[in-house]
Amino acid sequence: MANLKEIRNRIGSVSSTMQITSAMKMVSAAKLKKAQDAITAMRPYADKLTELLQNLSSGLDSDSGSNYADNREVNKVLIVAISSNRGLAGAFNSNIIKEAKRLAETTYANQEVSFVTIGKKGNDIIGKSHNVITNNNQIFDDLTFDNVAVIAEDLMSRFATGEFDKIEIIYNKFKNAATQIVTTEQFLPILPVATENTSSVDYIFEPSKEEIVEGLIPKALKTQLFKGIRDSVASEHGARMTAMHKATDNATELRDALKLQYNKARQAAITNEILEIVGGAEALNN
Repeated sequence: MANLKEIRNRIGSVSSTMQITSAMKMVSAAKLKKAQDAITAMRPYADKLTELLQNLSSGLDSDSGSNYADNREVNKVLIVAISSNRGLAGAFNSNIIKEAKRLAETTYANQEVSFVTIGKKGNDIIGKSHNVITNNNQIFDDLTFDNVAVIAEDLMSRFATGEFDKIEIIYNKFKNAATQIVTTEQFLPILPVATENTSSVDYIFEPSKEEIVEGLIPKALKTQLFKGIRDSVASEHGARMTAMHKATDNATELRDALKLQYNKARQAAITNEILEIVGGAEALNN
């Protein structure tokens, strides 16, 4: 059995760890509320804008002036993997990395695959085995629509110039604090709305179809990426809060077990001392 000093040191170490994980849980809970409100407020707008974009793209023709709906032969694929800059969030980052590698090594095994990473954790692992052309860790320092728009414009430019034939986005979609859904969305080319069992809609374009395409499509694509990153941020805080809650519970159980072990060891030591005293007294009497 371990000596009392060693057990006391372990109890102190576990208690310190428990205080840290408990504090991190509370910080993540506070940040989660703000991030959850942001994505909840944004999601209806982004979904409706995407729906409108898909309806518009279904009516695009070769003279519309848009290259973003060009479904060409897929030879080069770009995968945008959205992770985080920090760990201690359970399987949040590893799920994104696994899905990104699965896409590259199975779905697009016959294509040339490159990556754009958003988040240090994803970049550190994916960069070891795959080609990462750009990394955007700094976006989380000041997460605004304008800053995300710069990344989206770069992606749109790479597709429009033919550098890549298809662009996919992988991120954790926020469901609740305990559940994050790994989601893969096609960013480019634009997916047209399904025409089956859907009545055709005759749009009247004002001021013109070309101007609508030039203005709406880039804005919708930027919004799609911004929504994905906001979803990921809310998921990160939820995953970290859950992970730190479990870590705190585990630390509490371990501390209680160590205290029980300490009390048993202390009781055994006291018993041994009493037996030694009694034995010494008996020896003196004899």
